[in-house]
Amino acid sequence: MKVGILNHMTKIVFVISLFAYSGGAKAQEFEDKDFWSRVHFGGGLGVGFGSNYTNIALAPSAIYDFNPYISAGIGLQGSYVNDKNFYESYMYGPSLIVLGNPIPQIQLSAELEQLRVNVDYDDKFGVPNDNFWNTALFLGIGYRTNNVTLGVRYNVLHDSDKNVYSDALMPFVRVYF
Repeated sequence: MKVGILNHMTKIVFVISLFAYSGGAKAQEFEDKDFWSRVHFGGGLGVGFGSNYTNIALAPSAIYDFNPYISAGIGLQGSYVNDKNFYESYMYGPSLIVLGNPIPQIQLSAELEQLRVNVDYDDKFGVPNDNFWNTALFLGIGYRTNNVTLGVRYNVLHDSDKNVYSDALMPFVRVYF
C-alpha cells in the first residue's frame, strides 16, 4: 500500500513540476514583450430601436496583460435611452476591470462600475426627474477563445429598488484586440 501512495505522490509532483516549468517558460517569454504589445483595446457597442424607443450605448476599454494569467484595465461607458412620451435617460461613467485566466479557455472577471444616471420623465406623468449614482460590482466567468469571451456576470451590489439594471445576473460578450 505504501508503494501505491508513493507512486501516486510521484505522479502529483511530476504534474505540478510540469505546470511550474511551462508557466515559467511562458512568463519568461512574456517578459520579453514591450509595454504596448501588452495593451489591448476593446469594448462594447449597442444599438436598439423599436416602436418609439431608442437605445444607444458605447463602452470603450483598454486592458494591460501583466502576465499570461492576469490583466487589468479601465473603461468608459455612455448610453442614451429614449422611450418616446415617457422618459429620456443618459448614463455615463468609468469602470475598472481585472481579468484572470487560470487556463486559456476560462476567464474570471471582477468589474467595478460607477455610473451617473440622469432620467427625465415626461411632464404629463407627474413623476420627478431622477439623478443618481449607480455602483455595480460584477463577478463573472466566461469561455474564452482567441480575443472573444462569452460569459455571465453577477452584480453583487444589485439593489432592485435603485438600479439601472433590471437583474443582477447578466450575459456578456467581451472582445479585445
